[in-house]
Amino acid sequence: MIAYFNGQFLPREEIRISPDDRGFLFADGVYEVIRAYGGKPFKMAEHLQRLARSLREIRIDYPAVPELAAIGEKLIAANQLAAGEYATLYIQITRGAPASRKHPFPDEPVPPTVYVAASPGISQKAKIEKGVKIILAPDIRWTRCDIKSISLLPNVLANQQAKENDAEEAVFVRDGVITEGSHTNFFMIFDGRVLTHPLNGHILPGITRDIIIDLCRQLKVPFQEKLVLGKDLPKAEELFISGTSMEVTPVIQVDDWKVGGGVPGPISRKLQAAYRKMLVEIMGS
Repeated sequence: MIAYFNGQFLPREEIRISPDDRGFLFADGVYEVIRAYGGKPFKMAEHLQRLARSLREIRIDYPAVPELAAIGEKLIAANQLAAGEYATLYIQITRGAPASRKHPFPDEPVPPTVYVAASPGISQKAKIEKGVKIILAPDIRWTRCDIKSISLLPNVLANQQAKENDAEEAVFVRDGVITEGSHTNFFMIFDGRVLTHPLNGHILPGITRDIIIDLCRQLKVPFQEKLVLGKDLPKAEELFISGTSMEVTPVIQVDDWKVGGGVPGPISRKLQAAYRKMLVEIMGS
């Protein structure tokens, strides 16, 4: 596979990261994951806008973010992924590799380390159609989850816990309040109204999340950003997760209890259909 690394297109196996890179030493960097349908990246501009915001928030100067769109398209072509149904673009930018390991930013600025890779995407159609199980997990992350940081250890540990419990995702609970999943946003339906956690430092401003909110408005489905307590979750009529690859995926089980009789509900199905229709209109996919 061909990847992009610090200005060069190289075979992936030839890329070498410095042991002094702050991404390696401190998880001092940010990332984005972009889905491509039929070789065409979906919502590239929105992903790059979020990447630029993350970079600003952690004070990495990288004005060439817009150029990453063309780089991503070149990688899809170079790796012969345009003919596939799905592909994934991964972008990571760190603060670079100074000469010494110190917690403060380098006294003399160093170039950021920029890595972009393309790979075949994995179909989630079966999970999206059937629905998935999730578990609830304590939210032990920091309070700037709005930054798409590469520091993901709490997410990794929670997702591993989900895997060990035959679940697709772990959804976090902070101070009794439902926040989001380890790699997805989370939606709840009470009395026919779609609810999700408000945007703040406790959740990521998801690209798919924004699409779902817009679809709710278009379909005239009642929607509200609202804090929901974990103890109230069993009262929900429907639940679903959303994300770049998961799109709109119903949740049919939480821990050891079923949601909505263990089958996807009507509002989740309605949003799924609208999402797929939108993809066809935009992507021709």
